[in-house]
Amino acid sequence: MSRKLAICILGLALASLAGTPARAQDRGFAETTEVVAVEVPVQVLRDGEPVRGLTAADFEVYEGRRKMAITGFEVVDLEAPATAARASAVPAAARRHFLLLFDFSFSDPQSIARGREAARNLVLGLHSADLVAVATYHASTGPKLVLGFTSDRRQVDTALESLTAEDEKGNDPLRLVLKRSGRGGRERQAASPDTAMASEAQAYGSSSPQDPILANNDQIEDSMGKSDLESQKREVTALTRSFADLAKVMGGVQGRKHVVYLSEGYDVRLLQGTSDPEKQDEMAAAAASGEFWSVSSEERYGSTKTMNDVERMLEELRRADCVVQAVDIGGLRANANTELGNRRTGGKDSLLQMARGTGGELYENLNDLSSAMDKVLRKTSVTYVLAFQPEKLKLDGSYHKLRVELKDPKGAKLVHRPGYYAPRPYAERNPFERLLEASSRVVSGEEAGPLGVSVLAAPFRLAGSDASYVPVVIEVDGPSLVAGTAPGILPAEIYVYAFDAAGAIPDYLTQTLGLDLAKVAPALQQSGLKFFGHLDLPPGSYSLRVLVRNGATGTYGLRVTALEVPDAAQASPVLLPPFFPEAPGRWLMAREAVPAGEKTPPYPFMQKDQPYIPSSRPVLPLGEPAAVSLVGYNLGGGEVEVRSQVLSVDGREIGPAEIQVLERERGTPDRLKGTFRPLKLEPGEYLLRVTLTGAGGPLGTSTTAFVIGKKPG
Repeated sequence: MSRKLAICILGLALASLAGTPARAQDRGFAETTEVVAVEVPVQVLRDGEPVRGLTAADFEVYEGRRKMAITGFEVVDLEAPATAARASAVPAAARRHFLLLFDFSFSDPQSIARGREAARNLVLGLHSADLVAVATYHASTGPKLVLGFTSDRRQVDTALESLTAEDEKGNDPLRLVLKRSGRGGRERQAASPDTAMASEAQAYGSSSPQDPILANNDQIEDSMGKSDLESQKREVTALTRSFADLAKVMGGVQGRKHVVYLSEGYDVRLLQGTSDPEKQDEMAAAAASGEFWSVSSEERYGSTKTMNDVERMLEELRRADCVVQAVDIGGLRANANTELGNRRTGGKDSLLQMARGTGGELYENLNDLSSAMDKVLRKTSVTYVLAFQPEKLKLDGSYHKLRVELKDPKGAKLVHRPGYYAPRPYAERNPFERLLEASSRVVSGEEAGPLGVSVLAAPFRLAGSDASYVPVVIEVDGPSLVAGTAPGILPAEIYVYAFDAAGAIPDYLTQTLGLDLAKVAPALQQSGLKFFGHLDLPPGSYSLRVLVRNGATGTYGLRVTALEVPDAAQASPVLLPPFFPEAPGRWLMAREAVPAGEKTPPYPFMQKDQPYIPSSRPVLPLGEPAAVSLVGYNLGGGEVEVRSQVLSVDGREIGPAEIQVLERERGTPDRLKGTFRPLKLEPGEYLLRVTLTGAGGPLGTSTTAFVIGKKPG
């Protein structure tokens, strides 16, 4: 099944807003201003090998002629065992980004099929911290993003498997997921190194009649063989402009980008003129005899305009810190003595030009592509991330040149981004830029953003299912959401992705709510938006990443929550986080859109057949008791003892707290209704740790955050 992006216009009467909601500042939502920080990933090489052991004191950073103060410094070594264990913690600026770009305009289907299998084998050899995206190019449509930069190798494999020149179908607006394993079928697993290249026929997959790339092979002619010189020139111009535009967008993606360009290349004679000595002699003789009208200057010298277009494209790629790793997927399709063979040689020369012009390499042996790129992977395995904060930076999208130097180089070579683009106002960014910005934030897993967002998620078991039903309750601070928005409809974008330990995304939820400010602005200003959705997740450890963005202003908040989903088949006791029910009417409520025909699971937050709404970030009145609900599985039939402690946000024990159990509802799950009486705490943020103990010993421990609010008045 698929959960489609839904646009819900919430024109609500809100007759239930009778309660007195907590003010935004009481809920701990702070209004902050983002400071622009520029991160510069740097690789230092000596004799082709990465240099380790450097510190911030070894570097100097210049913007133009002005030396910048280094305000941040981090070292990432992808060959260190610790990095492999915590790949998700690698900062975005230090991650290598690989864009697998398949050129359908200057390649035939057989070549694309060969390139796809070579790319699949390449991906298997990448580090777990590396991010991979898949895109196609066609002269008539330009570049199309099939899959955004993701750590999910299964999604990459799915994108490669279904690769076509047509627009790919998918419900995920951020293009991080093409096929979801949590719902909607079993995913194809990536081939293992032992079987991926078992034979040339298998690796190239050229004999598969069901291959979507080869399905229309009989109707597709070689573009270089069929096109005349003028049409080829137009296609090269279209390519250079498209790639230049793509580079500008990619400039906003943090980290070095390796564009793995899989193509047969265009005929380099368009730029350089014919390389045929006989034709050159004929044209020279005609010119010498005064027959200038019979000599084509472009055939003799090449197209200056096309050459300029190529140079502009290469400059944009360099500015965006994009390195083209050109892969010649044509191979030896034609004999070098034929006209087609000459064009193949010209195509290879154009690929070499693109690679060398951006600091990359040309790869011709598809069977050894992964091994050949090992050198690139080794050279880029150690990254020093330098950060600085430019002063009085105008948000106008202008380009700023950078220079990084070693104080004591000792023959070392530095590789770093040559500059950066200043951010532009959100309203001036195109949809593709906004997409990449949002997806990059989600994949980075780094909490950020001025928008106040809090998240509650807990795994509930469903009868007859191996996966858990995980409700996700999101609270969004209303004043910061509304700030700067013109009257009308406010598009509130909500993105929820669950990343497992391997970087895969078993399930996700996205939805855009159209908030009619004429009707709901007062409610949002008083409290905010509360959204209820869910994920279906198998057992495992997850990083739950929730991004909320005002689609009109770009104001966002990203929150990351650790989630443990236990195995429902195990009989061991499980205690969910303590839930704090809150009175209705405090929030503008919205619920996920459920596709027609999809069965909705029972509402999970219940007490004695009465539903309640839990708080994602409970704010408890100073010195007053609060209702609490404890939910667990396999707690046994005997009596249970509840012990609770109050901790600081850094885990330091402050003292005991009292939870009085008022009643227990046995079943699946067990539900305990109680009252929480905190210590005499000062206003601020704390953690509540609860432990249940039965006759046989501990039944489970869980923790949740809460806030002690200020005394009214």
